[in-house]
Amino acid sequence: MVLPIYNAFHPILKKRTSEIKNIDVALIQLINDMYETMDFAEGIGLAANQVGHSISLFTVNDIYDDDNRLIHPKKAYINPVIVSLSDETDDFNEGCLSVPELREIVTRPKEIQLKYIDINGNEKSEYFDGLLARVLQHEIDHLNGILFFERISPIRRALIQNKLKKIKKGLITPNYPMILPTGKLIGELSTT
Repeated sequence: MVLPIYNAFHPILKKRTSEIKNIDVALIQLINDMYETMDFAEGIGLAANQVGHSISLFTVNDIYDDDNRLIHPKKAYINPVIVSLSDETDDFNEGCLSVPELREIVTRPKEIQLKYIDINGNEKSEYFDGLLARVLQHEIDHLNGILFFERISPIRRALIQNKLKKIKKGLITPNYPMILPTGKLIGELSTT
């Protein structure tokens, strides 16, 4: 089922999420709904709090290389923790499903080591680089109540204030259902 995505200014996106204690049927269903929502909204990643669940979980969509080879299959990351970050950084024009029609250049470490639990309950520790490392950092920021535009310079933030105010008020609407900071739903929910 496609879930509504919460607007960046909704209070749920400003608080740290809670650790998941067990993987049950409800969690698996949420993960499947998050996959469907990510696909519907054409997103590359989605944190659970972006769909109204303040738990330490995010999903990442299929990622392909320049030769259209699958380098990362659709996957859920439970209770993820960044263990280490590289000193080397790069810049990328990031966007976010909770912040429709806004993109900004964000500087992040190029490589990370991530500890997490997979959907089968297995503890994993892996190194990631490139786009995938960036996506993982962006989603972990969500779990910690941080939005990507908070990582840009104060000058750049000042320049986008009017657009952020429009997003907050729901004047910039995405092509997927969204919950505004007031709790109002805009857009239509899929019934499938």
